[in-house]
Amino acid sequence: MRVLHLYKDYAPVIGGIENHIRLLAEGQRSLGIDARVLVTNTGRATVQETIDGVPAVKTGRLLNVSSAPISPAFYPWLYRLEEGIDIAHAHLPYPPGELGHLALGRSRRFVLSYHSDIVRQRVLGALYAPLLRLVLRRADLIAVSNPAYIRLSPFLSSVSAKCRVIPFGVDLSRFEATPAVSAAAAQLKQRYGKPLLLFVGRFRHYKGVDVLLRAMYGIDAHLLLVGAGPMERTWRAQAEAEELLDKVTFGGEFSDEELVAAYHAADVFVLPSTNRAEAYGIVQMEALACGLPAVCTELGTGTSFVNQDGVTGFVVPPGDPDALAAAIVRLLDNAELRRTMASAATVRARAEFSKEAMLTRIVAFYQEALTT
Repeated sequence: MRVLHLYKDYAPVIGGIENHIRLLAEGQRSLGIDARVLVTNTGRATVQETIDGVPAVKTGRLLNVSSAPISPAFYPWLYRLEEGIDIAHAHLPYPPGELGHLALGRSRRFVLSYHSDIVRQRVLGALYAPLLRLVLRRADLIAVSNPAYIRLSPFLSSVSAKCRVIPFGVDLSRFEATPAVSAAAAQLKQRYGKPLLLFVGRFRHYKGVDVLLRAMYGIDAHLLLVGAGPMERTWRAQAEAEELLDKVTFGGEFSDEELVAAYHAADVFVLPSTNRAEAYGIVQMEALACGLPAVCTELGTGTSFVNQDGVTGFVVPPGDPDALAAAIVRLLDNAELRRTMASAATVRARAEFSKEAMLTRIVAFYQEALTT
């Protein structure tokens, strides 16, 4: 089977969708599937690379329009690479890529992973809507990470018959508490003190770090923010203006090893996202895999599918710093509750969110598409 993944970015760019595609492509090649990647480059040059065994073409980027890279070279490469391809697998939303497949695609089957609705860009979202509906109609099958998104997305309900729930997966072996990880986690605890709260993610408008910073007034703990992005300067200024820098650390981007140590050092993981642009929260799966209870927000997406309220953590309304603080404090004040939820988190991660389970499901998804 030959598979071509289509999106805007790929490793070493760090992000939930980028990491998901990387796990899929590497895992598929380990199963004997000829998986390849077509994305755009962060610079103007087109490059061909093999990244951890995965052939990838990154076409030169001309400009960005609302986070969507525009790359004229993407289209001749798409036409060339789709020759003889069994499955073109587009990861949405990336409108230029979807348009390219509709115009030039020639794979046997066309499938989608529907990662999220377009939420913030209202004008562009309205312009994109007709294209999106056409793409959804043309797709043979659509992978969705959780049942809630099929019910609540304004676009998926009309094509629900071709939607299949395939939860995202992570490489659970990455998150084991090895002696080296435990030693690094102990150093982080010593550096930041206990209790320690952890946020991991790109600093984007919907991540809700501003809400979390407001919640910190009522929390006796240290907050470690891991990541970078366009909102970092704004949120740093907010933390400074509100005199929170003594209990908040902007840690920047961490290596894989540093990130796993941070998960094991923390007492509570927090995902305070504020709208449906947060479709899932893959970082929550990573936290659960490390036995870390979580507090997240209810967005009508997959956040509360991953983190089960009252089981692996707590789910609160978005944009509510008081509710967020109350849930965090409840966990911090009850060590037995944290241990119970930590155990449940590990069990859930192993049962639902392993890369092996995801790969088995996605291969069956491809086979179904090829036989329809």
